Amino acid sequence: MGFNELISKAREYLPSEKLTVIETAYQFAMKAHEGQLRKSGEPYLEHPLQVALTLAELQLDTSSLVAALLHDVSEDCEISIAEVEVRFGQEVARLVDGVTKLGKLAWSASGETMQRGDPAVRSDQAANLRKMLLAMAEDLRVVFIKLADKLHNMRTLDALSLEKRRTTAQETMEVYAPLAHRLGIWELKWQLEDLSFRYLEPRRYHQIGRLVAAGVTERENFIKQAVQALCGELEQAGLKAEISGRSKHIFSLYQKIEKYAELGKDFDDIHDLLALRVLVDSVNDCYTTLGIVHNLWRPLPDQFNDYIANPKPNGYQSLHTTIMYQRTTPLEIQIRTHQMHRIAEFGVAAHWRYKEGEQRDRHFEEGLKWLRQLVEWHRELSGAEEFLESVKTDIFIDQVFVYTPKGEIKDLPKGSTPLDFAYRIHTDLGHRCVGSKVNGRLVPFSYQLNNGDMVEILTGKAGKGPSRDWLNPVLGYVKTSDAMQKIRQWFKKRERAENIERGREILEKMIRQLGLKSTEREKLTRLFKYDNLADFYANIGYGSITTPQIAQRLAVQQQQPRITAVTPLKQSASAVKVQGVENLLTRLAQCCHPLPGDNILGYITRSQGVTIHRQDCYNMTHEDEKKRLVLVEWGETGAFYPVKIQVQSADRVGLVRDITVLIADEKININSVSSTNNGDGTASTFLTLGTANLAQLNRLLTKIERVREVISATRVRDGASTKET
Repeated sequence: MGFNELISKAREYLPSEKLTVIETAYQFAMKAHEGQLRKSGEPYLEHPLQVALTLAELQLDTSSLVAALLHDVSEDCEISIAEVEVRFGQEVARLVDGVTKLGKLAWSASGETMQRGDPAVRSDQAANLRKMLLAMAEDLRVVFIKLADKLHNMRTLDALSLEKRRTTAQETMEVYAPLAHRLGIWELKWQLEDLSFRYLEPRRYHQIGRLVAAGVTERENFIKQAVQALCGELEQAGLKAEISGRSKHIFSLYQKIEKYAELGKDFDDIHDLLALRVLVDSVNDCYTTLGIVHNLWRPLPDQFNDYIANPKPNGYQSLHTTIMYQRTTPLEIQIRTHQMHRIAEFGVAAHWRYKEGEQRDRHFEEGLKWLRQLVEWHRELSGAEEFLESVKTDIFIDQVFVYTPKGEIKDLPKGSTPLDFAYRIHTDLGHRCVGSKVNGRLVPFSYQLNNGDMVEILTGKAGKGPSRDWLNPVLGYVKTSDAMQKIRQWFKKRERAENIERGREILEKMIRQLGLKSTEREKLTRLFKYDNLADFYANIGYGSITTPQIAQRLAVQQQQPRITAVTPLKQSASAVKVQGVENLLTRLAQCCHPLPGDNILGYITRSQGVTIHRQDCYNMTHEDEKKRLVLVEWGETGAFYPVKIQVQSADRVGLVRDITVLIADEKININSVSSTNNGDGTASTFLTLGTANLAQLNRLLTKIERVREVISATRVRDGASTKET
């Protein structure tokens, strides 16, 4: 049944002589996999057959279908790539070899693959991403086959253990679904997302499914009436059109629910669970249909997007408008040609023109611009951190389209700033940038560009160069890896001695700011795997290492298991693990206020369990009864910890308000605040805050120091204090 369906689909677009090749490959795969079963109990041959069927739905060429049928014979059946080449040719053998190599790539399932983690793990992830992207650049069909392979694996995931299900689902959500999105293959993207979501958040998945099912009859009647009304109008205008309802998929609906929740809305406020899709024959018919729609129903302002004139980077084209149906309910309508619809569903695969020797078309070439650009950057980016950053910002997020003063359109990753725009235009323009205007209005460098913005870059004299602040992610001046790399290269060209001195100043300031011990320098050098302090300082100096990265590394390192004999504690505010002591509560010392990321010690009191101190706390360094000290470590927790900070500033009206507003924006609680006039035109403001760890504290202190007329912001290191006995 499955093979007959494959041949039937292939016959729709391939010449009959090619079907014989596909049948030969099927018979070869059947013999190779004979007797093999999947963990679900079904014959193993069903898997490559379903992969080939998915590719036939994308209407890929004969070699792709043959390679899909054979993609596991090398690894699972001990059949060499050389034998595949002899039987089916070099092209098929190359595809099978490429898919086999991609299948060996291992991804982290931490939930934060692209954001942070162990340096060694991140290095492996970077190497694997390089291999995938280079395979794509060499022959994109390798990744098409891999995506189809991943889709069938996700459909049959129930046969695996719970842990394996979650790992595979996380990998799919983090790597393969975004990749399908970037290639514009919507048909694969939404299925990969929904299937991953089902295993990552099963309760939420089924809850949303029930919400959607509850009002399905009412919504279907609603759409039926709208379709009938629009059909009548289009027929009167002599337009031939295919109109259908389009339902939101569960994961996209989940994303919308989360977004609405932030605005104080709930599920009942979502009116676009369904939308109308209108398919017509030509571009002129698209715009004619749009006029008819707007005459029939009132369009909502600011709810129109012309993706025909301005296609998305993945090739998507369509007109989107939202109207008020029956004057009460918003209804989204998408208008596109049949060819645009095929591209919307199948993306780059819809443009595939390797078919039987034809050349790839212009749309296909345009759709792969981003890939060529990334491969070019990959040659320049040597470090794992830089490459992962590049992938994160330039592949796995959406784009915005902005205009130059001359009216040229430039596409940038969503969230890009005027500085990103300047560096995209020309490296020298970025280096000389001193300000920017968006739509004729001066904006800060941290301004995030929106679709349709007209951006003008203001320049100064050549030679001044960029500021190191531009590389600080906390300030948000630069978001794209391309711009960051060009800025770092500028600083690299400066004298090494200057970079070392600048790096020393940055690190010393951070150590003072966070109240760390001076010995942290050596520890950090080892954590970042540098042989000496000079190299470490130099990399900080030219921006390869930033203070948020240092703070994060400290926090992560402190949370790694270091004690083998750990007895779990009862839940307590400090979430600290104590070695060899059972059923004792812990509490944070009021004398030194330790935070996750600090080196800590436990002090066994006579009546209040174990008090947690910083190792450099005065009371610990001067403790006489050393036997009462125990080894402790930070556990995993989402708790908040009290920390006292001091802000030195000019004594001006509104300063405390500006600081407290900034802290509130960072979603950090303020437990107490007091201010003292120093009598010399300056003031000292003391705040006790609830923070999660050193990384969050470092981010906050950096931002406070950017407040007008603030001189410094530091963590308070309390002196000796009476400890609990």
